[in-house]
Formats: sequence, C-alpha cells, structure tokens
Amino acid sequence: MLLIKNIGTLQTPVGSFKHGGEKQAENVKIKNAAILVDGGRIKAIAADGRMPEGSESADTVIDAGRCLVTPGLIDCHTHMVFGGYRQAEIPLKLRGAGYLDILRAGGGILDTVTKTRQATEQELYEKSMAFLDEMLALGVTTVESKSGYGLDKEDELKQLRVNKRLDVDHKIDVVSTFLGAHAIPPEYKGRAGEYIEMLCNEVLPIVAEEKLAGFCDIFCEDEVFDVEQSRRMLTAAQQLGLKARIHADEIEEIGGAVLSGEIGAVSAEHLIATGEKGMASMAKGGVIADLLPMTSFYLNKTFAPARRMIELGIPVAIASDFNPGSCPSLNLQLAMSMGYIKYRMTPEEVLSAVTINAACSVGLENEIGTLEEGKKADIVIWDAPDMEMLVYRFGSDLARTVIKNGEVVK
Repeated sequence: MLLIKNIGTLQTPVGSFKHGGEKQAENVKIKNAAILVDGGRIKAIAADGRMPEGSESADTVIDAGRCLVTPGLIDCHTHMVFGGYRQAEIPLKLRGAGYLDILRAGGGILDTVTKTRQATEQELYEKSMAFLDEMLALGVTTVESKSGYGLDKEDELKQLRVNKRLDVDHKIDVVSTFLGAHAIPPEYKGRAGEYIEMLCNEVLPIVAEEKLAGFCDIFCEDEVFDVEQSRRMLTAAQQLGLKARIHADEIEEIGGAVLSGEIGAVSAEHLIATGEKGMASMAKGGVIADLLPMTSFYLNKTFAPARRMIELGIPVAIASDFNPGSCPSLNLQLAMSMGYIKYRMTPEEVLSAVTINAACSVGLENEIGTLEEGKKADIVIWDAPDMEMLVYRFGSDLARTVIKNGEVVK
C-alpha cells in the first residue's frame, strides 16, 4: 500500500459526469489531507491531519510537503504518432502563409503524411514512446492519440497499431482515435466523397473488428470535408460501435459544431470560429468542447469562446493538440496557463477541464479524472501550494511527483 501524507491542499472535482456551467468550477478542496492507495486504486482519503484507516500497513510513505495534490492530468486531443517534423514551415508562416495556403502547396498535413508513410511501425513506436515519457514527467497520466497521417488503409492501420502497442507498453493509458479523414490524400484530390466511402467501406470495419480505436474523428473544414461527408463518416463509425468526435470550426464556421450536437458526438474540438448556433447545438446535444489554446497561440489565431460556452452549460476540456504542424508542444501545463489567461477560466474551471471533463471526453470518467475512493490512483504532487500558483507559473514544470495506477513514476 502507498500512503501520501502531509498534503497541503487536495483539490479535485468529484463525480463521474461532465462538469458544465457552474459545475465546471466545483472543486473539493481538502486541507491537510492524506491518501491511502491499495492495489492501484484510492482506498481512503482523510482530512485535517488525520491518517486514513489502515495507513499503518502502508509499505511506501510519501510526504507531500504541504504541497498541492490533484488528479493526474488527461490530454484528450493529440496527434502524437507521426513521421518527421515541420520546422521548415516556420519561414513560410512568418511571410504570411496561412494553414490552408501551406496545405494547398502540398505542405502541412500532406508533408507529414509522406514521412509517416515512409516510417516503419517500429520507428513510429519508438518516437511516440519518447513523447509519452515527456508527457508523464509533466503530470499527464492518460492521453488520447489520433491517427490521420497515413491517409490510406495500410498506414492508418499502422498508426492505430502503434497506439495499441503504446497503451500496453507505456505507463500512460493511451486512448486511440481513428482520424483517417484528416485531409484529402493526393491520390484522391478532387474526390473527397470517394475517399470517405473508401474509409467507411474498407477501413472502418477493420478498425472496429480489431478494436484499434474507440473513437472516430474527422476534419470538418473548408476545403477539407464538408458537413454531409462528415455526417456520413461519423454515423458509419457509430453504427460499428465507435464514438464520434469532430474537428469543428477551427478556421471557418461551416457547421461542424452544429453537426456534433445533431449526431450526439462525444466532443467537438478546436471551435475557434464557432458561433451561437453551433454552441446551442452542442449544449443541446451534451457535447464536450475540447479546446486547444496552444494551437491558437502557435497559429496566431483568436481563442475559442470558452467563457460563452461555460455560460451555456457546455462542459469545457483543455488539451494540448500536440502535432508536428500547428502545435509542436506537448506541455499540458502550459495549455492550462493559457486557459487561465486567454480563456479567462478560473483555476477551478481549468482543473476540471484537464481532469474530469477530459476523462469524459475519452470515456474513462468512471475510472479516472477525480480523486475519490475506488478510482485509479493517478495522482500528481505539485511544487505549488494551490491551483492559483500552478496556472500562474506558466512555462515551468511544477510536477514534483507523478503517480500512475498507484506507482510512483516520477
């Protein structure tokens, strides 16, 4: 058993449900707390300097030094399995080229597609294992990982098989999402509808049969996939038992957020350009808003309307969007600080965004996302006295001790 004692403040959301509206800011704060862990799960929590019953049997004791303790962080939107990098695009961006300009010229996602197709499964696996090591050291204990850089049957399945291996081999839990419709591959140029049909008929059934992903995503965007193509893809996935996510309204508001509510998607992601109609549909459909502030920063774009979403009762999650093009950073702590400053979310709202709402986004809300008896012991001890300090010290790694499934991993 593991005992964590002398916790200055234990701060956590509670419950296994999406925290939207006023509930987004509802955190329990337990002073002078202690946590007893047994079999990788939280056995008991005590307050006011008391020790949990059975703590005398603990074979490992950690003194938290009066620091802040929270649930492990959950990064619910990444594209971490990819070949190559895209640092050569920076001069183009500095000269004013936009995301779609680079894509039209054969760069952007398509450059990464070429390098991902050239990479072996083992090369992608080893590269991604190193990313997970870095994330774990930053306090991230669960990660969602999308495919989307293969854009053909063989290489999309290759990425998903890497995800499956990572989930087995790494301490971090890896939740896999099929994003075959991330862009239109060169061989299907001008035939986006045919590409969607190929994915639906030839790839999705294998993904479902081999349980290579629990979710299906699509990039619903101007010059990529339109609303009806997105509806076709996501409803086909739902019929096979995969849950729907959608890249929506990142650059242009073409109806992706509206569609997310109509089909009951688990999440809509990016949402930089989303307006009132899209947000109303999300609120009605119970869709989680997975917001990606570091992408807005890196692309020099406006930031998603997080405050308005919270006002409308939409549960907000914050993720890194780690990828080689529009966000080459996997630092979820930095994304939390940006949520605080740029989204004007409170520290309590930010914590819910990277714990329980992110857990709901990846379908693991009954297992992780809060510090409560019976849940997995995914815990971070921070080199900070409170959440206010954690989000204030942007850019610094304040993860002092990281515990995954009851095991100290940092």
